[in-house]
Amino acid sequence: MNVVRKCQPDPAELGGDTPTMRLIALLEVIAAKDQRYSLQALVEETGLPKPTLHRMLQQLESTGLLQREGDGRHYGTGTRLRRLAENLLLNDTHHGARHVVLRHLVEEVGESCNITALSGSEVIYLDRVETAAPLRFYLHPGSRVPAHCSASGKVLLAQMTAAQRQRLLAHAPLEKYTAKTLTDLAKLEREIKRVQTDGYALDDEEFLPGLLCLAVLVPSPAGLSNLCVAVQAPIMRLTAAKAKQLLPALQRAALALSRIDKV
Repeated sequence: MNVVRKCQPDPAELGGDTPTMRLIALLEVIAAKDQRYSLQALVEETGLPKPTLHRMLQQLESTGLLQREGDGRHYGTGTRLRRLAENLLLNDTHHGARHVVLRHLVEEVGESCNITALSGSEVIYLDRVETAAPLRFYLHPGSRVPAHCSASGKVLLAQMTAAQRQRLLAHAPLEKYTAKTLTDLAKLEREIKRVQTDGYALDDEEFLPGLLCLAVLVPSPAGLSNLCVAVQAPIMRLTAAKAKQLLPALQRAALALSRIDKV
């Protein structure tokens, strides 16, 4: 799930002390790059014998940590591994500090705010603080929304190359939730280009009628980030023009969140 780039383990480390450590090291190799590996490609990447790698891949596939692609030849991260990554994000030791930043942001802007991450073609809510206003949209931590029609999703997609976005979204149903939802890949790509230029994204009733959202990326020292901070409110209180006035507050919160990850 996490798109933040990490240092890839040395293939020599795959000769670990135990079979379990060798399996973990192989998972690190596969998760470290935005690509699907074939058995032969992994042989070349790791230097391990083909029969050994084939057996390791079968073990990881049987547990749901890896999954084989439709062509039967390539392997990628499985559902169980993605869920593990999501749980780590939801329950990591930085959660309390991030929640304080989020609560202060809600006090400043007066509307509900959330921290999100990308998981496949969906955005998962890692944390959320609700406004005290009586009219609000309730989305609890762990909720998921489609990336193509959410402000956070568009910000996170904007970090990818066009080829990466196409590969991710080509197999995801771009469902039409409202009259404003972008379901055409070409139109969505033009919207992503605008997000790249502006540095923020809007969801102006694209996911839920009457809901407007503004999101910015949380900077990461690793380069690519998989965290966003966003504000959401009913359009009767928050228009697109008014939301943009909240941009400096969101950017300050994003910077504060990025500093937490450095600790």
